[in-house]
Amino acid sequence: MVIDMSTKAEATIEDLYAVDGKAEIINGEIVHMPPTGDVPGYAGDEIFVSLREHCRHTGNGRAVSDNKGFSVNLPHRKSFSPDAAYYTGRPMGAEFFEGAPVFAAEVRSKSDYGAKAENEMRQKRADYFATGTLVVWDVDVLRDNAVRVYRATDPDVPQVFRRGEVADAEPAVPGWRMPVDALFE
Repeated sequence: MVIDMSTKAEATIEDLYAVDGKAEIINGEIVHMPPTGDVPGYAGDEIFVSLREHCRHTGNGRAVSDNKGFSVNLPHRKSFSPDAAYYTGRPMGAEFFEGAPVFAAEVRSKSDYGAKAENEMRQKRADYFATGTLVVWDVDVLRDNAVRVYRATDPDVPQVFRRGEVADAEPAVPGWRMPVDALFE
């Protein structure tokens, strides 16, 4: 009989505070996320700026830019770090946001293509919806030049917006619209 004496501790939110760069806790481990490139980074920034202007105009919610932590409590996931988000919870000061954002934008980077990446993104969307997110954008500015809008009410069937069209995040961000063309410099 072989007894496994190794005991690998599950990563905690406190562990995540000590990590340099962008990371999430998935399946008990800290998963580092590589920096993004020019075009995807620009798209994420533009989503944040548009959301921030909407928040200033309406006085509702909070626009959240890249590399911010959202603490959640799923059996296999303890955090998210979207590329841009809209949050309606209470301010947290120096702590990570508590709970998931109501809207999250995930902008595809160079490595976000292929069967494995698609499965990971599908699982991440399911995790978002399981924690209360209402809308997730899958933003592809490298290949399809499209925004796939997934809603919790129909999580497997996206509404697709392409260049020349205006995307929304209803019902998560009421009244906010963004031209897909604005995602490109």
